[in-house]
Amino acid sequence: MTARAISTFFYRRRRLYLALLLAPPLLWFGVVFVGSLFALVWQSTYTFNDFAMQVTPDLTLANYRALASGTNLDIVLRTVAMAAAVTIGCAIVGFPLAYYMARYTRGAARGLLYVGVMLPMWASYIVKAYAWTMILSKGGIIYWLVDRLHLRGALDLLLTVPYIGGSSLSTSNVGRFLVFAYAWLPFMILPMHAAIERVPPKLIEASADLGARPGQTFRTVLLPLAFPGVVAGSIFTFSLTLGDYIIPQLVGPPGLYIGTMVNLQQGSVGNLPMAAAFTAVPIVILSVYLWIARRLGAFDAL
Repeated sequence: MTARAISTFFYRRRRLYLALLLAPPLLWFGVVFVGSLFALVWQSTYTFNDFAMQVTPDLTLANYRALASGTNLDIVLRTVAMAAAVTIGCAIVGFPLAYYMARYTRGAARGLLYVGVMLPMWASYIVKAYAWTMILSKGGIIYWLVDRLHLRGALDLLLTVPYIGGSSLSTSNVGRFLVFAYAWLPFMILPMHAAIERVPPKLIEASADLGARPGQTFRTVLLPLAFPGVVAGSIFTFSLTLGDYIIPQLVGPPGLYIGTMVNLQQGSVGNLPMAAAFTAVPIVILSVYLWIARRLGAFDAL
């Protein structure tokens, strides 16, 4: 059969041609992605023998009941609280920069800001995390700057606040929050920038012409129209914080997160069913989160 005959054959049978094109990626998605998730959930129902340190295929829901216990529930709540705080912090810091990039920069200036936003993503993630342990230490640049500004008393007072403080920035939840926000901020800025660019400038001008103050214009015009971009960015910041296990090990006070608990159960203890059960928690949370984000039109801003 000649090439022209093959081309004619598929041209007359476009559905077959489309099915052949989509078959490899759909098979990959179904077998590798969905199949691995199914295997993960299935393994979470296995039993772990604490005495023999072995996994047995005896199906049980004990691992999920254990997630509701005091210690494990604290780990889940601690992780979700940090993910929410990082998401809100990135939105507050990133929105002004995204607005400035979309409204007040052109050409080379905009390109330079793009490079500045994405430049941290070019460096190794682990190298950046280790660098922040030095920056936040008592001999680091932040303490040096605080001393020069005579704000050491205010910093020490902040570190005495329960739940967020510590003996130093590098051993506090404030420091952990700063590292998370630094790591994921570009993922928030870029979707917000794309959403703000879609807002017609004439709507903002019309709001001002009708007597609205800048704050009113922001609340009633700009923020509602750009909110899908905020939600789209939050998908990245929330999910990345939820599953991270490196930063919680390097920065901040003692206390496990979901990612570190999975790493501990799977790597050190060998309790694969419990690790799989902990992994199912972010899957459920993110599934609900993505459903809400879709209802808010966030995918249109990606």
